[in-house]
Amino acid sequence: MKDDPTAPARTGHHPAAQDAAEKPPAVRDWLRGLPVFAGPPADFDPSRAPADPVELFLGWLREAVAAGVPEAHAMTLSTVGEDGGPDARVLILKNVDAEGWQFAAHAHSPKGRQLAEHPRAALTFYWPQRARQVRVRGTVAPASAEQSAADLLARAPSARAEALLGRQSEHLESAGEREGAFRAALARIEADPALVSPEWTLHTLVPARIEFWQAAEDRLHKRLRYERPDRHHPWERHLLWP
Repeated sequence: MKDDPTAPARTGHHPAAQDAAEKPPAVRDWLRGLPVFAGPPADFDPSRAPADPVELFLGWLREAVAAGVPEAHAMTLSTVGEDGGPDARVLILKNVDAEGWQFAAHAHSPKGRQLAEHPRAALTFYWPQRARQVRVRGTVAPASAEQSAADLLARAPSARAEALLGRQSEHLESAGEREGAFRAALARIEADPALVSPEWTLHTLVPARIEFWQAAEDRLHKRLRYERPDRHHPWERHLLWP
């Protein structure tokens, strides 16, 4: 008698056992098995860190760019939500100097309203190829209307058109509705190249704390925090426990 070609193969393994062997690992086990850094940890000697944290930040940022970190100037902006809870999103760093770290937001966007109500925020940079992160925390102040307009005019026409929409994070009925509004805004900019949204606001985060975190393979991570009560006082440097 010939074997039935539709019958399961007789491999000596029960189908249930085979299914169990092919079952993917639990999410917890899968996550624990993922690599945590894209490259070997960089060198960092906190005792040789400069007195000015801006100098150290820009040095780390340049190294991240040289190491091929995608969008190394991207950062997580954390604010206080309307309900008192935390809110966060990723933005692009506009500038950093002795005054602070700069970013832009539409005044009517959630982050714009949150900053108007609670002008405090935190920034987080993460560069996995260098196994580094930087945390910046402080008060936030809006720039002048002229400075904000100059920032917006430096952007591409499509980005400026999106700022003119002024409905960020509101419910959208359809993609067609957004497309029509965007095309109309773009036409306004083409007709008036100097047109800007008055709600577009450049912000400066004036830091009170800046932490530089360097990972280590033995988990004895190096942490250096710069602290000062206000911009009129010199920075103090403190090592932190991992």
